[in-house]
Amino acid sequence: MTGFVTTAPANNKIPRPVLWLGALGLLPFVAAMLLAVMAPSIKETAVAALIAYGAVILSFLGGTLWGLVIGRAGDDRMGGLLVLSVVPSLIGWVSLLLPPVMALVLLALSFGCWFVVDTRMAKQKIAPPWYPRLRLPLTVIVVCCLALAVFFNA
Repeated sequence: MTGFVTTAPANNKIPRPVLWLGALGLLPFVAAMLLAVMAPSIKETAVAALIAYGAVILSFLGGTLWGLVIGRAGDDRMGGLLVLSVVPSLIGWVSLLLPPVMALVLLALSFGCWFVVDTRMAKQKIAPPWYPRLRLPLTVIVVCCLALAVFFNA
């Protein structure tokens, strides 16, 4: 079986469906943040939605690494990378148990840290070379949404 990275396009362009789905995945972050900031009557619900969606997407990012790694049977790093790939799910779960401001801060920090992991995975040729270019703007927008929610709810 050929690995995903070795079959990536030679031009290293971000595939269009990946780009669109990544961008569309920002909509719940932006909508929940705007509601948390601008709609006092539903602020609690909007913050809870932002935290829940953040936890789900953080878990998804860990699952992305899991998917990349399981195709690398025999790689000496496989076990450690699989352990690393479940950390976002655990952090997301913990965020659901924390008070809202703490949860938002934990998620913002976690998304920022996970971008570093994604970048390292691309440098190690575990993730596609275009992956950090996709993840950087998505991460910046997500962290800004979470940070704004903290600022207006602290």
